[in-house]
Amino acid sequence: MSADFSIVWLGSLASLFAGLATGIGALAVFVIRTLTHKLQDGMLAAAAGVMLAASFFSLLQPGLNYGEMLTGHTWIAAIIVIVGLLSGAGALYYIHQRLPHEHFELGREGPDASHIRRIWLFVIAITLHNFPEGMAVGVGFAGGDIHNGYMLATGIGLQNIPEGLAVAFSLLAIDYSRIRAFTIALLSGLAEPIGGVFGATLVWLAEPVMPWTLGFAAGAMLFIISNEIIPETHHREWKTMSTFSLMGGFSVMMFLDATLG
Repeated sequence: MSADFSIVWLGSLASLFAGLATGIGALAVFVIRTLTHKLQDGMLAAAAGVMLAASFFSLLQPGLNYGEMLTGHTWIAAIIVIVGLLSGAGALYYIHQRLPHEHFELGREGPDASHIRRIWLFVIAITLHNFPEGMAVGVGFAGGDIHNGYMLATGIGLQNIPEGLAVAFSLLAIDYSRIRAFTIALLSGLAEPIGGVFGATLVWLAEPVMPWTLGFAAGAMLFIISNEIIPETHHREWKTMSTFSLMGGFSVMMFLDATLG
């Protein structure tokens, strides 16, 4: 067990600031009158690219490094991280199957939810996106690696800006007022500090399982990227643009990690 309880505080605060970036993006509803589907797909795809790079460079790679340091064997470290990766994806899949939710374009998923108001289905879907992101930020401080945690929080915060904008405009499209759409989008980001506390506490309480925990957070994020965001941005005619937007977001995060890491 790590003696440095400040990891929990750092992970919690960093994930809170990353979550509040959702509100920055949502502010656009007071300035922009309409958001085209093409622009929305491009922004969400770029956000997915940032998340993808963060999963590789700020979660999986440190997980492999910690695993090798703890076990002394690269192959054992790789197996532990892979188990964590699949566990994270499996956990998100299980939750998605059990909780009714609604995506902006792909519609409703999960159990029958005809008795639940549509807005709450959106809220559940947003929470399912934001919780693993917050958990990833909290886990990013594993081993007291403050810089890695800050870099991960920066990357998640950057991708939250277009996500917040898309959430707010999607709510606007179903006849919510601008103020209400902004408020709900802002509040949706508060699922991230909850995830941040969870992830940072896992690291603080069980330092020996850091490789698994880092892999778990990466698996949860990769599930969201592949199962939710990419399908949302590739079902219209601009899938090629979305692909290059994803690569652009990936490149930005990779550049930040390489130059500031």
